[in-house]
Amino acid sequence: MKQGLLVIDVQNDYFTGGKMTLAGADEALIKINALEAQFLAAKLPIIYIQHIKYETNADFFEVGTVGADLHPQLKHDASSIIVEKQFPNSFQGTTLQHQLEQNGVEQLVICGMMTHMCIRATTPVAESLGYAPIVISDATATRDLTVDGELMSAKQVQETMLAELSAVARLMTTNEFLG
Repeated sequence: MKQGLLVIDVQNDYFTGGKMTLAGADEALIKINALEAQFLAAKLPIIYIQHIKYETNADFFEVGTVGADLHPQLKHDASSIIVEKQFPNSFQGTTLQHQLEQNGVEQLVICGMMTHMCIRATTPVAESLGYAPIVISDATATRDLTVDGELMSAKQVQETMLAELSAVARLMTTNEFLG
């Protein structure tokens, strides 16, 4: 089964100095880089998803800003597949499914940002389209949320979302996947 690596929203605004810093973003990026190296060595496709917001003064990922750029430590270049999106679901209104079909991808290995939003929105769709998704749990990151006035730590959000995603995807750590 031919795999493709889906790297969702690993963009500058999610890192220190960005407009929406995530807990664990730097640690996740190290894991993502290890996954990229494995896929590049195996000559398997890597698809980078880049969320762009076109409204003026967007809260983050505003078009034309450094914050919207893919993180410079990602291993993308001019020949990389980069799919722009405007919604949490990476398939909605994008060329993602077409890119997967063109590259013969049968299974998606999913990593990136934010676990509770775009990973959560994309993974069930990948499953429903038959891509048998694997979510690399330690190659994702999220943030603290406030629910009904109560703070929910990023760790709680991460664990809750991964538990939910386990219903539609296989969960693995980077070491488990690479091992």
